Amino acid sequence: MGISRRAFLERVGRAGGYGALFVTMQGIGLLATTPAYAAPPPLPAGSGKGIKVAILGAGIGGLVAAYELRKAGYEVTVLEARDRPGGRTWSVRKGTVIRQNGRPDQTVDWDAGANHYLNAGPARLPQSHHAILGYCRELNVPLEVMVNSNRLAKLDYGGKVVTNGQAVNDTRGAFAELLAKAIDKGALEQELTGLDKRRLMGYLGAWGDLDPKRVYSGGSGRAGFTVDPGGYDTPGRAVDSFRLKDLMAAQFWGVSGFFEELVDMQATMLQPVGGMDRIAYALYEPVKPAVTFGAVVKEIRRAGKGAKIAYEAAGAARTLEADHVVVTIPLPVLARIPSDFSPAVKAAVESGGKTYSHGTKVGWETRRFWEQDEDQFGGLGWTEEANELIWYPSGGLGEKTGVIVGAYSIGFSNFLNPPKYAAMSFEERFAISRRVIDKFHPGRGRELTKPFTVSWRDTPFSEGVSVNWSESQRRGAYAALCAGDGPFVFAGEHMSYVNAWQEGAALASFEAIKLIRARTAER
Repeated sequence: MGISRRAFLERVGRAGGYGALFVTMQGIGLLATTPAYAAPPPLPAGSGKGIKVAILGAGIGGLVAAYELRKAGYEVTVLEARDRPGGRTWSVRKGTVIRQNGRPDQTVDWDAGANHYLNAGPARLPQSHHAILGYCRELNVPLEVMVNSNRLAKLDYGGKVVTNGQAVNDTRGAFAELLAKAIDKGALEQELTGLDKRRLMGYLGAWGDLDPKRVYSGGSGRAGFTVDPGGYDTPGRAVDSFRLKDLMAAQFWGVSGFFEELVDMQATMLQPVGGMDRIAYALYEPVKPAVTFGAVVKEIRRAGKGAKIAYEAAGAARTLEADHVVVTIPLPVLARIPSDFSPAVKAAVESGGKTYSHGTKVGWETRRFWEQDEDQFGGLGWTEEANELIWYPSGGLGEKTGVIVGAYSIGFSNFLNPPKYAAMSFEERFAISRRVIDKFHPGRGRELTKPFTVSWRDTPFSEGVSVNWSESQRRGAYAALCAGDGPFVFAGEHMSYVNAWQEGAALASFEAIKLIRARTAER
């Protein structure tokens, strides 16, 4: 016997409530699906006819602006100082030349495999970054899972190597035991009824892996085994658990335990197949005729109601006139370019430019010993040393060789580490990275080959990882840039509340486009 659509929906509503009913109605086409984010601003076809827009920078912000404006008929010209699109979205591979201010050039000579790359800049895509994921769908950029957390990855606690799983579970067990003791002593009598106490004690026992005496011992093996369970008479032997005082001795204690709970780090994380720059190149392809590489901006001036940009390309001085200019150049670089910005905007650029942070990576080519010898696939390894992170690749699982990130020094364990590590010679960076990897995987440090390193404060036309606005700067300098300045509007990650992410650059470009559209409509 069949069932009517109405009867079906009534049953769904009774079983799952309004939320289930709403989603079901969307699924069968009775309700329109709403956008998951603030989509690109609607620009009527042809609305930009006859209007010239200069875009300074072909990073994600500049490419998004160019892509959307060209679709509406604007006459767009993109000037990019580098010889590639993407800005800080940069994946290095065989043949890539790494140039750093004040340092010797490096040429990557890894194998040419599809997964033999390292994302020198951004390397993760959160599920919540709807704008960037939307462009991946629209432009057919294939994605794969990025393993951001792995319980088998190692941590360095005061020189003692443990797994992430042990650190997380021992921390949870210690907290659960501490809270259970507090409840037993009546510390929460005013907050909990007798029934609530029993329920909470039951939950703490399961959550923290407590024994019947409400003590955490790690005996269940949840934190890992020194001898794995096996057949017949091999029950396994659980690792010896850390006590709370042991865990607190680590400089970065806690970060690894809740890193994946940070809003932009929650599973499932994603990455483009073949490297993060696949997104930049996908955005670049439809706007390629509008982009000039090797174009170094020398001056940014007003010209009547519009603007005139002086730049150098192919060894020749050139100029570009436009009605509007989208400025995406990182603020430390922009601050040195002569301009006709208002005094308030100039001060804002200089103020923000002083906040850019250090970030240094090291990459090695090697046998994938973490997979082949230890069955560890992806994840992050944490250390107290200045290189801070070991980042295992998520692409190319099962291949014989690959690229491992032997350093990502950005301040997770100690805010002093990034400038300290960035100031070291290449050889010093490599030595620390090799030592930590050998500590995590004894004897494997000697297998590491062909290293290279990137420090973002030393990278031309970037000069830092991202802006770090203070709350007072948000109210002053940041607000001044958001308002625009005559023909000039600003975009890039620094013009958002999603700093250091490609998503912030895209969303800022949406806002810049809105300003241009509003000013165009006023004419």
